[in-house]
Amino acid sequence: MKRRGGVGVDRVRQACAESAAVLAAVVRDDARLIDRMSRLVASTVRRGRTVFFVGNGGSAAEAQHLAAEFVVRFARDRGPLPAVALTTDTSILTAAANDYGFTHVFARSVAALGRRGDLLVALTTSGRSPNILAALRAARARGMRVAGMTGASGGAFARRCDVCLVVPSRVTARVQEIHLLVGHLCCEAAESEAPARRGKRA
Repeated sequence: MKRRGGVGVDRVRQACAESAAVLAAVVRDDARLIDRMSRLVASTVRRGRTVFFVGNGGSAAEAQHLAAEFVVRFARDRGPLPAVALTTDTSILTAAANDYGFTHVFARSVAALGRRGDLLVALTTSGRSPNILAALRAARARGMRVAGMTGASGGAFARRCDVCLVVPSRVTARVQEIHLLVGHLCCEAAESEAPARRGKRA
């Protein structure tokens, strides 16, 4: 029964069951792929290169969340890890959108900041976002690797990445829930490369 002002207990149970089913499918089919992605992230950090995160909307929020875990901390105190969320500088984003079009808002920053050996982590639930695809092309032109996370409709996008998780769902919320979990596993892998911090914090 749905109570006024809420979603109702049945809907809570349904949403949790849907999320659990998608997670179970990912665990069954993609555990090795996720491990490979985490190793790519860890090796990027080990070599002193930068991880760039990018996405739109909710995926932009996840990009910022994950970059913060790198630069500040995830689970333990340690030195900062080099990461940038390409979604946060409003002056760059609005100037690029105004002068070159919204398709190029992220590609411009990738072209300016990306270097060979860096990694672009691209989150797109649809796999069809023009600005994410443009960022991917810019990363390739700079000699960067690309790790992607997308949803069930993102097969074409996945084939353009070095490694990509395709979450078997077309429901944006379910896809983003898995993306955040996998992002946290990548944070854990990156953090394993950082020595424990000693002495006064920066």
